Amino acid sequence: MTSPLTSLQPEGWPAPRGYSNGMMGRGRVVLVGGQVGWDSEGRFPAGFIAQVRQALSNILAVLREAGGGPEHVGRLTWYVVDIDEYRASLKELGPAYRDVMGRHFPAMALVQVVALVEREARVEIEATAIIPDPAP
Repeated sequence: MTSPLTSLQPEGWPAPRGYSNGMMGRGRVVLVGGQVGWDSEGRFPAGFIAQVRQALSNILAVLREAGGGPEHVGRLTWYVVDIDEYRASLKELGPAYRDVMGRHFPAMALVQVVALVEREARVEIEATAIIPDPAP
């Protein structure tokens, strides 16, 4: 599905890989609180990639409640407890991300934190989405 958002790319900047420098859209804003990689019963899968996949799936579950999907995500903020674990997982991360989010790459930030509230969590991701207003 084509995204209703426009990627913002300043002239002369190198093209980003796997994210956008900025996104623009018009419609209803949906703010998705930080989602960790647990399932609906509070169980965490083993491993960083499995938790990323589940956290992204959890974001999409919240967005579906507002009538949205991955193409409406304008921004993701990732919090990881181990930046080296993230870097070591990059080869597997791309395919896992695309399995859940498709080829939609919003503006993103990633930071390492000392800890997350849920002790088993390796990653927490929050999202901002813009869902177009319904046509009149």
